[in-house]
Amino acid sequence: MSCGASTLKLLCIWICSRLDSIMGTNYSTVTEFILTGFSRRPDLQTFLFFLFLLIYIFTVVGNIGIIFLVYHNSKFHTPMYYFIGNLAFLDLCYSADITPKMLADLVSEQKTISYSGCAIQLFFFSALGSTECVLFAVMAYDRYIAICNPLNYTLFMMEKTCVGLVAASYTVGFLHSLIETSCTFHLSFCASNILHHFACDFPQLLSISCTDSAANEIVLFVFSSSVTMPSVIIILASYISVFMAIFKINTTEGRQKPFSTCASHITAVALLYGTVLYVYLKPRSSTETVSMATVFYTVILPMLNPIIYSLRNKEIKVALKKYIKIFFTKKTLKTIPLQ
Repeated sequence: MSCGASTLKLLCIWICSRLDSIMGTNYSTVTEFILTGFSRRPDLQTFLFFLFLLIYIFTVVGNIGIIFLVYHNSKFHTPMYYFIGNLAFLDLCYSADITPKMLADLVSEQKTISYSGCAIQLFFFSALGSTECVLFAVMAYDRYIAICNPLNYTLFMMEKTCVGLVAASYTVGFLHSLIETSCTFHLSFCASNILHHFACDFPQLLSISCTDSAANEIVLFVFSSSVTMPSVIIILASYISVFMAIFKINTTEGRQKPFSTCASHITAVALLYGTVLYVYLKPRSSTETVSMATVFYTVILPMLNPIIYSLRNKEIKVALKKYIKIFFTKKTLKTIPLQ
């Protein structure tokens, strides 16, 4: 896999270098980028800092809570909760890649990021986001097997199969990011080093390149589509089959249980894909619109996912209440003085 990734990276760099040589461009001497972020509204920066800090705390606590419940409760050692636990881990890492830097810039005069720091942030930003897109497709497939073919569910979704599907999601996501990031940072940034954004992202980097970025925009569109569109097709096909199976159930109570297991996933998918498709399949969107959409799926959505999965999942709610009760019971007992 590493050999194949290296080959694709070298191929991408060679293509980009040939384009650069044809157009007679020089390579970048930029050593850092300036992130303007929310600097256009200095009156709101203090408010935004505390708002995003609160959101980040909820994100960390919520996702760590989901991971704790899934891996410390034998009742949740099933494929569905295994995927939910991995989603929580992705959201935790995804938010950590963007939010701490954004918070630091909101209270700092120097809103800069180094060239290598920008490349690293963009790589993980793209890798984790792409992995999450694929993981949502895996979760939809899991629900399809559980509802449409329940008798063979344990046969299809064995432990090694689940591990393989998650590993494939990471492989696709990180390979996609490797190619995209390599091509983007092979561009020349001699025109400007100002990014009108709070994080390093493909559309903003392409917009400040003094190299003709038409080829990179095509690469961005093609590779983003190659990750998102097959995932969307799998999700749509899975849920069409799921809904057809649910509607064949005669009783209302019989329909409610399978639908409730899918409702949280459908909500999370709609929120993620709605913003991602808008941003990356329309790279010429306005700066304000892209920033708002990026804030939503990088800062707010990682906080919402634990809420969505806990509020709409009876088993998680019961387990969460149980652990909270145990925690406060132990804390109360420690405060009672010994006679």
